[in-house]
Amino acid sequence: MTGARRPLRGLTTALKERLIQESLQRRLRQVEREQPAQPTPSGRPSAPETSVPESWCRFDQHPGYQQLRILNEGVAGATTVIEGETFINYSSYNYLGLAGHPEINAAAKRAIDRYGTSASASRLVSGERPIHRELERALAALHDVEDCVVFVSGHATNVSTIGHLFGPKDLVVHDALIHNSALLGIELSGARRVPFAHNDWQALDRLLAQSRLQYERVLIIVEGVYSMDGDVPDLPRFVEIKRRHRAFLMVDEAHSLGVLGEGGRGIQEHFRLPGADVDIWMGTLSKALAGCGGYIAGPLALVEHLKCAAPGFVYSVGMSPPLAASALAALSVLSAEPWRAQRLRERGRQFLELARVRGVDTGLSAGLSVIPAITGSSLRAARLAEALFRRRINVQPILYPAVPEGSARLRFFVSSEHSIEQIGSTVEALAEELQRL
Repeated sequence: MTGARRPLRGLTTALKERLIQESLQRRLRQVEREQPAQPTPSGRPSAPETSVPESWCRFDQHPGYQQLRILNEGVAGATTVIEGETFINYSSYNYLGLAGHPEINAAAKRAIDRYGTSASASRLVSGERPIHRELERALAALHDVEDCVVFVSGHATNVSTIGHLFGPKDLVVHDALIHNSALLGIELSGARRVPFAHNDWQALDRLLAQSRLQYERVLIIVEGVYSMDGDVPDLPRFVEIKRRHRAFLMVDEAHSLGVLGEGGRGIQEHFRLPGADVDIWMGTLSKALAGCGGYIAGPLALVEHLKCAAPGFVYSVGMSPPLAASALAALSVLSAEPWRAQRLRERGRQFLELARVRGVDTGLSAGLSVIPAITGSSLRAARLAEALFRRRINVQPILYPAVPEGSARLRFFVSSEHSIEQIGSTVEALAEELQRL
């Protein structure tokens, strides 16, 4: 996720102490340069306390708060404005440049005029609005399935769906790099949880051959594009395995909708699969669709079950109508302008190819919307992000526990709005700063 930089959790005590001390020394040196000690009436320099930086004793100067303020200065697309300075931006999920698109803004404004800003109740009570069903029907059509249900949060979509549908007699097997929301949903369900090696369908097959008959329901969970590594599963293999072992298959399309497929319709279009090949299609509205929320698409029975009993739907207010309208408008733009997804993939390929030529470790990335620059060391990742920030490039470091220890990285989110020149200059800066570390 974008936003404030992750805390340095998971580091060794020695490394934490080293980072802290180096940071303190840098700040003190900066303070000494910028704020020389002022003489007191007696002519002697003031007490050392005057050298304490403002950021150490004021909440409005706290580095974390200052970082959060970055998100408040206009639409975050290929560029963003931070304290009056323009940065090339790689910290936004705005893959197709639709956040701020005039048609989508207009649709949201019309929805406000018609419905107001809130549904004001659970949809099962009196919070249902026509725009909700319009969006759900459009998403069901996108996936070529019977129906869809929209939740107010993408994270809550996974937690509530998995947590409600499965229980202690069931097994959930998932890719080792699956998202936190799926893990929390499994924990809530009480089902047994078993990970398999990343994208290793053969390991999954062996696992199910040994244990499938010990459980009632079995759920397999994979992602369309993995948010930390930017690679893609061999989905037809997983479909074949789930059929042979009589399991359910869930695909999280959070980072693949709007990215994969000729028209950006996701991993289903990428592999040209019928919608019914996957039992549970999950997606978010906050990435390529420029809104907020999540959805589950699939068989009518699945959707009706969730609408009547899933806590995250039943006990939550209905999605804000302008958000539903903006996501619906984004789907329309996605369909009418497939060049956006095509250009996004072109920029992703360009970034990946240039980075590899310059010796940047991009890991497993397929060169789509997510491209890591793996540093290994958390300290190196933090320093690299800081160095690029000084060169007006905004990209966030990802540290343990978001990624395994020893695989810290910078994570570049590419947008269709990035220019060829921006990609080229970014990779050049990235390679130069890596050499200086």
